[in-house]
Formats: sequence, C-alpha cells, structure tokens
Amino acid sequence: MPAGKRIGIVIPSSNVVIEPLVAQSFWKSDNTVHFSRLGVVNIELDGGALAQFKMVEQLSAAKKLGDARVDAIVWGGTSSSWLGIERDEEYCRLIEKETGISTTTCVLEMNRTVASMGARRIAMVTPYTDDVHNRILDNYEELGFPRPTGQNLGGTLSNDFASISPNTIEDMVWNVAKDSPDVIMIMCTNLRGAGVAENLSKQLGLPVLDSAIATLQAGSRLISGSS
Repeated sequence: MPAGKRIGIVIPSSNVVIEPLVAQSFWKSDNTVHFSRLGVVNIELDGGALAQFKMVEQLSAAKKLGDARVDAIVWGGTSSSWLGIERDEEYCRLIEKETGISTTTCVLEMNRTVASMGARRIAMVTPYTDDVHNRILDNYEELGFPRPTGQNLGGTLSNDFASISPNTIEDMVWNVAKDSPDVIMIMCTNLRGAGVAENLSKQLGLPVLDSAIATLQAGSRLISGSS
C-alpha cells in the first residue's frame, strides 16, 4: 500500500475546532494532518489585534511545517476575510517561493467554491463584532459581489467562539437564508459549523459553506493534485 501524504495546517492558537474535526474526518485515511499554530487571541480592528497577523509571523508558523516535510500547507484562519483577500494571495506566493510547498487558505478555498458555483448573492454568518463583520461584507462587495447580507454575534475572544452552540449557528443560518442567497458562508474556523453546514445544505437546498470544512477540503485537494 502506498504511503499517504501529509497535509500541514496552520491554525490560530486559540482554535479548538479544526483538530477534532480532522480526527473525525481522517481516522481511516492513509493521509495525515500536521499542525502549526499562529498566536491569535482576539478578533478586533485595533492595532494590537491586527498585529497578530503580521506576515512575518504567519510565514514563520507556516515554514515550521516544512520541517515535517508536508506535501501541502493550508492557513486555517479567516483573517483575510476582513484584512483583504490579497493578504492570503501574498501569503501563498511567499510560502511557495520559500518552501516549494503548494499552499492555500480556507478563505481562498471558499471563494474558489463560490466561483465554481457561479454564485453571486452571499449571506455571511460570523461570530464577530459589527465593525469586523461589516468589513468582511465590504471586502466581498469590493470583490464584485452584490452587497452581502448576514448575521453576527458581536464576540471578540476567539476561544469563546468554540463555545457557541451548533443550535445558535443553525438559527443564524436559517435567519440569513430568508434573504434567498445563492450561498451561505460560515466565516470562522473556531465555530462548530461543520455539522450545521452539512445538514442545512440538504434542508435548505442551497450550499452552506463552513470554513473549517473548507480548510480540510483545501488540503485534500492540494495533495490530490487537483487544480
């Protein structure tokens, strides 16, 4: 039996959702997943919070995965949704240039999925404050989408997001579905939205994309060689 491949994922240090999701999803797989962590505690737009995402820090966390000789690297955080998608694009270019390892991010993977669907009207579910949430909507509008609709919870501490019940996330998805979007995006990898996305995609008859699931899908796609 051929040896499996290795997926490297950089996650925010406060994230407690992605690793259990990997354990559920990969336990029968020959492929393995390996982690590095970037120090992220709070999500706000002030200087201190934004400094958590300095490119030099992000690159350092990713390059450590090169020591494990991973076959792909994925940034499993949604920071570019409010910092600007170009941040993730630059991140991928720099990592690939310095390591030669194929790299992507969960946000780029979600956007890739949205593009493949031809979806235009987006509804966004986030746990963030109004200013962060609205910055995300602004950025997607700047990408050429009609002004997205959405709902947010107003939180700042990343570790608290994992305590939000799936029932609450489900209610939010149902609420934003009333606007008849083409796609709903659960934008935070520390939300327990994986099961919600799978169940409500079927019930609503429209795609519900979860960013934690997108992180794993991105890694699987890269190691399979899919474009």
